[in-house]
Amino acid sequence: MWHLERVWEERNQAAVLLVSGSIIVMIAVADWWTMPYVSLGFLYLFPIMLGAGFLPRWLVALLGAGCAVLSEVFSSLDRSTVRLAFETLALSGCGLFVGELVRNRRLTLDAQERLKEEQERLKILVETSPAAIVTIDERGFIELANHAAAELMAPREGKLVGSPIAAFLPDLHHALRWEEAPQFRATMQCRGHRGSGEPFTADVWFSTYKYGPNPKLAAIIADVTEETGAANSHAFHAEHQERPLLSDREMNVLRLLVQGFANKEIATHMEVSESTVKNTLQQLFAKANVRTRAQLVRVALEQYRDLL
Repeated sequence: MWHLERVWEERNQAAVLLVSGSIIVMIAVADWWTMPYVSLGFLYLFPIMLGAGFLPRWLVALLGAGCAVLSEVFSSLDRSTVRLAFETLALSGCGLFVGELVRNRRLTLDAQERLKEEQERLKILVETSPAAIVTIDERGFIELANHAAAELMAPREGKLVGSPIAAFLPDLHHALRWEEAPQFRATMQCRGHRGSGEPFTADVWFSTYKYGPNPKLAAIIADVTEETGAANSHAFHAEHQERPLLSDREMNVLRLLVQGFANKEIATHMEVSESTVKNTLQQLFAKANVRTRAQLVRVALEQYRDLL
């Protein structure tokens, strides 16, 4: 499919300006030839719009005024200053309007190209780093992850990209939800979970940033677990055996909570009222013996991962 904006690509500048000037000359000759019968001055609009994508604003306005003078000179009507002024305004205004559209389009394309280059550089940096690095989009899903991160978090399907970070590091997901806050850098130590459900302690260095209009987060993760794998496995199985039974509604609320949804979003997904969601969360807090949402998410990933 042919795109009109390609006419104003930089490589076409000389050809487009030459064609635009030639059309103006041809219209002037034709207008002079047909002067007793019909006025062709309105046709100057097309070469002006064609050249406006490359000419500076002052030159577009000057070209519009010049074409308006030619139209008035070769008109069969009596000379009129008012008509000349309106013709100048119409021709120059249309040219300036098209020029602004072309400039804005170029700026948009340049910005998109820069974003693609930045994304490629970030992807190369992530994939070649020996440290575990992930980037997270505004919804809390992993966008980029290198081999070290996959080895650290060991996802069940063998693929981290596209998985919610809350399934592995819930505290990191909650850091991303501060989208109203300014961009910041921070470090923290939190508890994480591998794809198998095995817990580990992680030191996380992360920073938020903007990619276009969307907030994102990049993090470097290190496993600093001091306990042996056998002790962790024993504690994990013991917690599974002692977990309280949950109703279907409680399990559904817990599942959506782990994915990072707010109360209103959970209510919409479950087609219940927000107060029902709040009551269910209070029941979950009591059963899990916790006080905060982050603590509840941690308990959910430790004790109910197989059901989630």
